Amino acid sequence: MKWRWIAQMAWRDSRRNRSRLFLFISSIILGIASLVALNTFHINLQQDINNQAAQLLGADLELESNRKPTEEALAFLDTIAAGSVDMATEERFLSMLRFSKSEDLQLVQVHGISGAFPFYGEITTDPQQSTHNYSKEGTILIDHNLAKKHEVSVHDSVSLGLHELRIGGTILARPGQTSFSSAMTPSVYIAKEYLANSGLQQAGSRIEYHYYFKFPKGTAIDQRLEQWKDRLAELQWRSSTIETTKERTGRAFADVGRFMELVGFVALLLGCIGVSSAVHIYVKEKLLSVAILRCLGASSKQTFFIFLLQFAVIGLIGGVIGAGLGSLIQFLIPLFLQDIFPVTISNDFSWSSIVLGIVLGLVIAILFTLLPLIGVRLISPLQSLRISDEGGDPLDPLRWWIYFLIGLFVVGFTKLQLDEWPITFAFTGSVFLIFALLYGTAKLFMYSVKRFFPNGWSYLWKQGLSNLYRPNNQTVVLLVAIGFGTALIATLYYVQEMLIYRVEAASSNNQANTLLYDIQPSQREGVRQLARNRELPILEDIPIVTMQIEKINGKGIRERIQDSTDRASTRAFRGEIRATYRDSLTDTEKVVAGQWVSKVAVGEIGQVSLDKRYAEDIGVELQDTLLMNVQGARIPVVVSSLREVDWSRFQSNFRMVFSQGVIDRAPQFYLIGTRTDNDKQAMAFQNDVVSHYPNVSVIDMNSIISVLEDILQKMSFVIQFIGAFSILTGIVVLIASVRISKYQRIKENVLLRTLGASRKQVFTIVMAEYLLLGLLAACTGIIIALLATNLLAIFVFESSFVPSLVVSLVLILSVAIVTVAIGLINSRSTLVVPPMEAIRRN
Repeated sequence: MKWRWIAQMAWRDSRRNRSRLFLFISSIILGIASLVALNTFHINLQQDINNQAAQLLGADLELESNRKPTEEALAFLDTIAAGSVDMATEERFLSMLRFSKSEDLQLVQVHGISGAFPFYGEITTDPQQSTHNYSKEGTILIDHNLAKKHEVSVHDSVSLGLHELRIGGTILARPGQTSFSSAMTPSVYIAKEYLANSGLQQAGSRIEYHYYFKFPKGTAIDQRLEQWKDRLAELQWRSSTIETTKERTGRAFADVGRFMELVGFVALLLGCIGVSSAVHIYVKEKLLSVAILRCLGASSKQTFFIFLLQFAVIGLIGGVIGAGLGSLIQFLIPLFLQDIFPVTISNDFSWSSIVLGIVLGLVIAILFTLLPLIGVRLISPLQSLRISDEGGDPLDPLRWWIYFLIGLFVVGFTKLQLDEWPITFAFTGSVFLIFALLYGTAKLFMYSVKRFFPNGWSYLWKQGLSNLYRPNNQTVVLLVAIGFGTALIATLYYVQEMLIYRVEAASSNNQANTLLYDIQPSQREGVRQLARNRELPILEDIPIVTMQIEKINGKGIRERIQDSTDRASTRAFRGEIRATYRDSLTDTEKVVAGQWVSKVAVGEIGQVSLDKRYAEDIGVELQDTLLMNVQGARIPVVVSSLREVDWSRFQSNFRMVFSQGVIDRAPQFYLIGTRTDNDKQAMAFQNDVVSHYPNVSVIDMNSIISVLEDILQKMSFVIQFIGAFSILTGIVVLIASVRISKYQRIKENVLLRTLGASRKQVFTIVMAEYLLLGLLAACTGIIIALLATNLLAIFVFESSFVPSLVVSLVLILSVAIVTVAIGLINSRSTLVVPPMEAIRRN
């Protein structure tokens, strides 16, 4: 084959069509740009997690437990410390902080530190030296946003439990901190020695015990952990190393990166459809040139490769431009996402992402232009005398091979992003289903217009409607592109609204919005009286007992480790369980298996009801026996029922609920819930409680809901920013489609003008065409979004979804207006040119 001649002919033929050829590929530039940007961000994030894992953990090894260490556990800690360079301890819990200047209260996370932690990285404070001095001077470090909110500064006083402490500095940054976590529960740091006499640590208080170790360089920590594995499991301690921190953090945020890349890939698929449609029209206009070349002796393969080479080169150029644009866009992503990540995100260029973008441009240009190009092989020399619009044989085996390659490309690239076959098939199946729905809607609409043409409409609107199924129309591709973009953005918006509504509904007027916990039995009546003094209702008054599972069906954790066939999970033995007892169900739960037992008599075996999901997680079934260690007392119980619990409600729910008569006399504390009408009343009541009972912590649910709404708004903005690539791609496809069919439109408009139509009438016809197209695409997209959101509500969020009619109408009208505006702007040159001048030009 004469490749040099083919290249020369491709170059010569492209001289008059380079702008149009580039317009074809512009549809995928945005998709490639989004993929390169998001892939680069994903790679940088993974590298940053790997590079900053030591700072995230702050040590070589962390051991964590919710139980106060026994003498046996302390001896084991001493053994580990003997082989380390340094050791630090931390006690972490929630408590109330009072600001002496304003008497304001704030729920904070207290970090009681002993030792020079962190060993890697640092807590950045203002003034800087306060990081090293707070433990010596007996001061407290508080979050800088907390200080700003309550208008306090260094040297002001705060009260924590029974201690009044001076603020030694404000925390600007600390390992693993994010803006969201800081907003939910601001952190304060004090020396651990000040906790002993603070009055904060009472029976039942939930305290996390952390132990940090720094080892000599080169220490094989993972090997040591393997040796200690059984011992750590018996003591019910969780371990973290730098390597496990890398894996855990990387895994946690990998899904975020993959999701964003898939959204970019969807935008790219929209562009691919635009490319294929545009090339289809372009090739039809080139049929005469192909037939003439065949008359001059060119073979069908040569003419085929002339055009394929054109599109391959322009695809390569588009890939380079898209990769370059994506490399610049990735600088913007950390500005939106830094708040949710615990590491500082870098902006390094990724050559692998750039190469991926360039290769994608080339592959897509070839793959998605093959379908419209294969018809070129069938053009005979005789067709130079009579040109037909035949699109080739639909049963051509090569056509089906191309379909197979396109499907293989989509599935393969999705697998590359997700790395799991089930999710890959689910995603690609969903995308193909949506495309099929949009395609089917377009075809059904075009058939319906022909079959049931509205003859009663005015001529201008009938002409605009008939344009949707004229020869070389692009109704299908535009409806798919615009409809898919609309569906994506609408779904994101609906999900956001559903989650916000769910959060707001969770704090309805009949539910508590102020929760008080760690109330000791001797304090219970006093707290209730304080609520009555403020005329506040007692909506919840719940006893809570801390305990652990010691045995399941007679087997403890040691037997479970040795017997791998036992269905019970070792997770069942880890950590403390907070349970309650009562004689009835609440409105957030229902029994789905077994029978609810209200009360047991003295001497009868205890009965307990488990949350169904929790039972599945720990491998426990109905009628299994559990031996509970209730703060030293062993109590055997039988699983009498399984409950389905609505955890989405801001209401006290428990994994374990005992029948009355089982743990009633066990050491316990109380949670009391009430409802305040406004912030002023809430603050006054909180002051009353903390003044009388410093150990009691207060959770203001309204503040938490406000923070959750802010988080949802920020996350939604990020997702919509990424989803906007699909909308922009749809707009580019629309612009390309209008401009590619420009010459055909000029012929149509010249004919109309020659027959006496005014410029205004032609304008109305074009407007009617794009208005109908925009409305149909928007309505189809909204319907798909409603279906998708309902499925997500049922199967993912387990919630109800009630769409907003106003929002849906605004989205439909917005999409229709944008479609009309773009269509008219890009058709302007075909409307204003006089008929004779248009004939001379074209």
